[in-house]
Amino acid sequence: MKKAKQMSESIRLGMLLAVSGGFMDAYSYIERDHVFANAQTGNMLLLGVNLSEGNFRMAMHYFFPVFAFALGISLAELVHVGKNRFLHWRQSAVLIEAVILAGVAFFPLSMNLLANSLTSFACGIQVESFRKIRGNSIATTMCIGNMRSGTQNLCNYFQSKDIEYLRNAVLYFGIILCFVIGAVIGNFSIQLLHEKAILCCSVLLVLSFIMMFIDYEKGQNSIF
Repeated sequence: MKKAKQMSESIRLGMLLAVSGGFMDAYSYIERDHVFANAQTGNMLLLGVNLSEGNFRMAMHYFFPVFAFALGISLAELVHVGKNRFLHWRQSAVLIEAVILAGVAFFPLSMNLLANSLTSFACGIQVESFRKIRGNSIATTMCIGNMRSGTQNLCNYFQSKDIEYLRNAVLYFGIILCFVIGAVIGNFSIQLLHEKAILCCSVLLVLSFIMMFIDYEKGQNSIF
């Protein structure tokens, strides 16, 4: 359990999860009716716009993913509290996420509302389960907080010349880059596989699950 916990905050795992985060957002937006899987601020904005225009049916397309995202956070907390002798709770969370997204791949485009809600549900699990990398608060499913923290650390470096601030800035901006790479990969995958493209994201999450079995104590001196 201890090594899984350590691995859950490693840079390598964070990079992989950020790629999956960008992939999910690209998938839901491009392939599933321009709804965000992760960027719930965007969904809330579009919810409000559609409500103001009296377009209540379209507003529901944005309300249910937001609600499902909150449920995903709740489930992650329940998994955290629960006891599992064989898996660390974060491993259980990422495995649940992978299974959910694999199921979404087989939903036709006529079921976009349910598909987007389940994708947002999976994102909620991830955002709650993986909140730190090497002790730094970092999100793998969204960028605005990472951009703020990365810029703050960069400014602190220029003021103090403390190399630790520069390392942190590189980490934050590196995770943002991984998120963008995930969106790029997602777009190419969608062009080839269409609604089945989300299976690629499930593969990334299964790799994350396997990676968490690695004894990270052996690599604590590594940059990764």
